[in-house]
Amino acid sequence: MIIAITYENGNVFQHFGKTHEFKIYDVELKQILGSELVSTAGQGHSALVNFLDQRNVDVVICGGIGMPAINAFTQRNMKVVPGASGNVDEVVQQYIKGTLLTSEGICTHHDHGEGHDCSDHGCH
Repeated sequence: MIIAITYENGNVFQHFGKTHEFKIYDVELKQILGSELVSTAGQGHSALVNFLDQRNVDVVICGGIGMPAINAFTQRNMKVVPGASGNVDEVVQQYIKGTLLTSEGICTHHDHGEGHDCSDHGCH
């Protein structure tokens, strides 16, 4: 299983579409075989779905994420676990053990030029 987590300074980055890095883990039989930091090269929301799909990611763990991105992952049979926070290495261990606790993490409002964005609603 390949798990990708949005990454910033060792922690889960809280805005999926603006993440600059993912930490990608190779997991087998509940053991981490290896991990690597991968730069997104500034790609945004929909490009990140392709970016992770090309790396054969099975599970995406992140902070906040919108429904369009979740739907795009679901169409590619990739599981999304929103609402995570904290140290990425600890988060992936908790996920593997089945003990990861998350908040809602699904953003329903993005900046549409109407004077509001995700940060107004607590998901960023």
